[in-house]
Amino acid sequence: MAEAPIVIKLGGSVLTGRRAYARAARWLSGRVFGPPLLVVVSAEQGETDRLQAEAEAISASPDPRALDLLWATGELRSAALLALHLQSRGVPACALNVHETGLHRAGGALAARAGELTRALESHAVVVVPGFLGATDRGAIVSLGRGASDLTAVTLAAALGAGHCELIKDVPGYFTADPAAHADARHLPHLDFDTALGMAAAGCALVQPAALHAAEAHGVRLLITTTRADDPRTVVSTTGAHHAFCHEDHSRRAAVGA
Repeated sequence: MAEAPIVIKLGGSVLTGRRAYARAARWLSGRVFGPPLLVVVSAEQGETDRLQAEAEAISASPDPRALDLLWATGELRSAALLALHLQSRGVPACALNVHETGLHRAGGALAARAGELTRALESHAVVVVPGFLGATDRGAIVSLGRGASDLTAVTLAAALGAGHCELIKDVPGYFTADPAAHADARHLPHLDFDTALGMAAAGCALVQPAALHAAEAHGVRLLITTTRADDPRTVVSTTGAHHAFCHEDHSRRAAVGA
């Protein structure tokens, strides 16, 4: 592969149904004229909870391995549907399964073997993979925690040598307060990782804390925005403008995310 891919994560709040997949495919098709795109997808909004409820209707304490397999169907469905929508637009795209992503977890550590991904990216403009999931060294599929599609994207970006990772949400990054509840909430164009982690600890669920830690450890900048062309974005990096929050009330440091 001549150049590192652009790694993009599409959250469940973006993939909300058939029309949303078509919109996402249209947006991605406008970006295929540069480096290849690796797109990490979540299950549709609410699907993981629906599958959890389905399992708990059968057993009050579902077997974790069976539950992970059941949850995997949500992400795999998203990957397949988005790839089909891209193909219908004439975009050379493919979807890979959990094992083909190369993500594996041994103990508490998550890593990626990028061989299959690299080969797929060499022959396709867009490769779509499921987030939230990895495999053990024995091949079992395991979930990586709620919100872990962010972690999937960051880990794969690091393995593929991408300097940044785009997290596509339903809000264009971080604000001084929840913009849906506070009309005076200010958008924050830059943050450092310590500030973003502090916001997560205070209840801001925009980016999974494990993904923030991984991005900082691997030197991967995070670009958080939406698919809307006119929306701003927040860049989270080691040199973010952490002073933007120095006088803010922690109870108001929240944004709604996916």
